[in-house]
Amino acid sequence: MHSKEDATPLTRFQVVLVILALACGGFGIGTGEFAIMGLLPDVAATFQVSTPQAGYVISAYALGVVVGAPLIAIAGAKASRRSLLLILMSVFTVGNLASALAPDFLSFTVLRFLTGLPHGAYFGVSALVAASLVPVQMRAQAVGYVMMGLTVATLLGTPVMAFFGQSLNWRVLFLSVGAIGALTVTLIWLYLPHDKPTEGAGVMRELVAFTHPQVLLTLTLAATGFGGMFSIFSYIAGTATEVAHMPAGMIPVIMALFGVGMNVGNVVGSKLADIALMGTIGGMLVFNIVVMSLFSLTAGSPWMLCTCTFLIGCTFAAGPAIQTRLMDVAADGQTLAAASLHSAFNVANALGAWLGGLVIAFGYGYAATGYVGAVLSFFGLFVFAASVMLERRANGSLRPA
Repeated sequence: MHSKEDATPLTRFQVVLVILALACGGFGIGTGEFAIMGLLPDVAATFQVSTPQAGYVISAYALGVVVGAPLIAIAGAKASRRSLLLILMSVFTVGNLASALAPDFLSFTVLRFLTGLPHGAYFGVSALVAASLVPVQMRAQAVGYVMMGLTVATLLGTPVMAFFGQSLNWRVLFLSVGAIGALTVTLIWLYLPHDKPTEGAGVMRELVAFTHPQVLLTLTLAATGFGGMFSIFSYIAGTATEVAHMPAGMIPVIMALFGVGMNVGNVVGSKLADIALMGTIGGMLVFNIVVMSLFSLTAGSPWMLCTCTFLIGCTFAAGPAIQTRLMDVAADGQTLAAASLHSAFNVANALGAWLGGLVIAFGYGYAATGYVGAVLSFFGLFVFAASVMLERRANGSLRPA
């Protein structure tokens, strides 16, 4: 999968099967990551800790993603992409099954950290594999199809698993996600052809990715540009009930609108990225600033809150474009760069939630989280502008990137 010459080209049907297999893994990862947020009170009751303490398991998983993505990409530099994907999803499967059987809170927290380790590397390698199977002009769409597993998880997997977790037992969530992981391992084993590691692959060759200013700028852009989405979504329940005075029963509807927006953004954004990659990234940052400012200005209106929540979900349109951009600028360190994007996403998650909580704590109210998002997106736009200028200077041209 590392080069077009590694194997006989796959038929269109075979390519679809491979991408479905990869997206299946994304669905499992997304379901496991997000559904636990609705089950924290149940986890807290089982282990006799407070709900805020139970929230540490979410932080532990996110830390595992941030740490695991670059380390695994480096450690697996000499492995074939097929072998690496099988190992990553096997670890994810075992981690979730073990989480379902955790006897105490400490072991559960440690297991969530370990389960988070394969997350970023899996998405990064999957994106590289998907992009290698299609024509150059369809790379971003292939990446988007893999990411669709994650976005569909927010719309279907998360609420379904949260429902069964509350009705039966929260451990059902991790048993189910473990089963999805096992299915993914089977599908990858069956449908992804054997490939060979890139000639000359190694640790130093991957580490060279972080010597490229464009890689660092793109990761910084992701960490800030996506922070606004998490700033708002982390406190959307409070905004709905306290600012828009909506009943608590509407919160699942609002979260579903966010999930629909993510799926729409992923599909539309991946198509736009194949037409104009940098234009899509820059355009979405401007879109972020406008929509998130509008969110703060109109949060008191239930109709506008619902509309803006959908549009904020659509900001995920930048995801496939940024992932594809990293492939373009990483040179020989593609695996490390692609995997590190999901570390950047989790930094965005932590940064957005922290800053959003900060403005609420300072008395500015839930609606102010939109302004936090707009400021983060403006900073992301500044980083984007620096990236474009640097690229033009390197190319010795003033033509648009």
